[in-house]
Amino acid sequence: MTECNLSQIVFEILNGQVLVFPTETSYGLGCDATNQTAVDKIFKIKDRTDDKPLLVVVDSIETAKKYLRWNETLEKLSQKYWPGPLTIVGEYVGNNLATGVVGKEGTVAVRVTNFPLLQSITSKIGRPLVATSANLAGQENIHDSQKIIDIFASQKYQPDIILNYGQLPINSPTTLISVVGNNLKILRQGKIIL
Repeated sequence: MTECNLSQIVFEILNGQVLVFPTETSYGLGCDATNQTAVDKIFKIKDRTDDKPLLVVVDSIETAKKYLRWNETLEKLSQKYWPGPLTIVGEYVGNNLATGVVGKEGTVAVRVTNFPLLQSITSKIGRPLVATSANLAGQENIHDSQKIIDIFASQKYQPDIILNYGQLPINSPTTLISVVGNNLKILRQGKIIL
């Protein structure tokens, strides 16, 4: 797709399709985080081991609270950095996310996105959206849609739809932290410096 039709994108996601879309940092690969078949397909597309859970984006702090065990540390971080490029791994409290999104230790990685397209999609689908990098496992992030088309053209498993936004600006990755209990641990330093 070269023209973004939001209602068509939402329809495809809710029908289990896997999409490549632009994010605030690079091209992402995503699906409905509650659809086990679609989540399994992402692992196959990326050739990713199942011990590395997929992160999700949501449209608001209120939605994030439905999936993370909320505490004082999360409240402070969310008020200061969300929406924005901070992904928080915390204790999962929901009951409908797919295996592969929820880690074996009962955690989930959540970001409240400030990227307009992803905000619109997550708001319309009313559930978390998987948003992992659109690359093969262990490879660099991709900013050029033609490179994505070239890489996946020869793969056995492929995304269903690519939202072609051409060349994206190269930005720092999101910062990734863990907050289990009130213990904060930086897992990847990115755009936000903590």
